[in-house]
Amino acid sequence: MEGEEQIISVAARLFAELGYDSTELALIADAAGTDTATVRELTGGKADLYRRVMLRAYRAEQGMLESALAGFAPTPQGARVLADAYLDFYAANPQIVALWMQRWMGDASDVGELEAEYADPQAASAAAAVAAAVPADVDVSFLLRTAVWCVFGFLTGGLPGHPDRAGRERTEDELAEFRAYFHTLLERMLAPCP
Repeated sequence: MEGEEQIISVAARLFAELGYDSTELALIADAAGTDTATVRELTGGKADLYRRVMLRAYRAEQGMLESALAGFAPTPQGARVLADAYLDFYAANPQIVALWMQRWMGDASDVGELEAEYADPQAASAAAAVAAAVPADVDVSFLLRTAVWCVFGFLTGGLPGHPDRAGRERTEDELAEFRAYFHTLLERMLAPCP
């Protein structure tokens, strides 16, 4: 099992950095210190390996989402707590951000409908949980997608005007600056229409 886990971890890193389409099975095998036959034997090949990488990411995301929604209260404070859990999870898991960003750019388009399996059900459960906190004139799905786009955009591109903002982890100061903005954005989106 150790070899299998190592291969999945190496594949996750390479798929996140290079994309599925640009990552050959031989590269994964070499980086894992094995050969392609062993990779196929342990993981079923490149497409199956990608599905396992994305399943691992989904399970981590699902754990965060279930935990965050378990204590959710439809109040401004509840929205901040939920937003913070989301931001903190992805800030701590840049590889998962990169996997989804690759996919959103058309990578691995021939490997199943992972959005329908993973992302869409998560979005539906989040929408159902937060709907009571959202004003009638705000579309819950667009609100959640706005939050996703903001967090992923910040984590991959950084703050405007900051040098060397792309391709590196965010500093604590950058996270604090974005968090303040993110709270304000959500508070305004959740404010009742005058």
